[in-house]
Amino acid sequence: MKLVIIAGTGTEVGKTWLGCQLALQLGRAGFRVAARKLAQSFHPSELGRTDAELLAEATGERATDVCPAHRWYPRPMAPPMAAESMGLPPVTLAGLLAELSWPGLAHIGLLEQAGGLGSPQAVDADGTDVVKALAPQLVVLVAAPGLGTLSSTRLALRALGSQDAVVYLNRFDPADELHERNRRWLAEREHLEVLSRPGDLGRRVAQALERPAGRPGPSAGSDRPADAE
Repeated sequence: MKLVIIAGTGTEVGKTWLGCQLALQLGRAGFRVAARKLAQSFHPSELGRTDAELLAEATGERATDVCPAHRWYPRPMAPPMAAESMGLPPVTLAGLLAELSWPGLAHIGLLEQAGGLGSPQAVDADGTDVVKALAPQLVVLVAAPGLGTLSSTRLALRALGSQDAVVYLNRFDPADELHERNRRWLAEREHLEVLSRPGDLGRRVAQALERPAGRPGPSAGSDRPADAE
C-alpha cells in the first residue's frame, strides 16, 4: 500500500472535502482506497458529519475504522488538548501510531491530519512529526488561495524539507486577481507544484505512486477553478 498524507496550512482549509474527492476519484480509476485519521475533535453538533464519517462515506468503510471510537473528542480544539480537557490520558504519537492499521487489500492509504501542519497531533508531536514517522509517498498540502497563503504555504513546505509534496489551492477562482497572483508566485517564483482541481490531483497522486518516495514530480500550475466550497 502507498501512503498519501493530507495536511493543511491551517484549519478549515478543506482537507476533509479534498480527501473525500480524492478517494472518489481514485476509486473510479480502479484503486482500492482506505482513509484514516489518527484522532478527531469536533463540536458535538457535528456528530453525524464528522471528518471520519465523511471519509468513511467516500471509501465505503466504517467511521470507527477511519478513526478509532476512543479517539473521537467532542471538543473543538486540537485533539491532545481536547483529551486533556476531558480528563482523558495524554495522547502520544507512539500511542496513535500503534493504533494505525490499514486493510490488507488497499492500494492507497489517505491519512488526514488534524488542523494545520504545525498543529499538535499529540502531546509530543505535530503534523511534521507524523510525516517524518510515516514517510509517505506524497504530502498534499491544502491551502487557502487568498491573502496570507504565501507565508503559510512557504513556511509549511519549509518545515517538510525534502518530502515530496504538492500544494492544493482549495476554493481557487482564476477570475480573482489575488488568487491567480498567489498561484503564479508559488508556481513560478517558488517553483512549487500547485494544483487547484481534484481531477488534476487524482492524476498526480496516481503518478506519485509509480515513483520512488522522495523523488519530486514536475512543476505544474493550474488556472482552472476548483470544484470545492
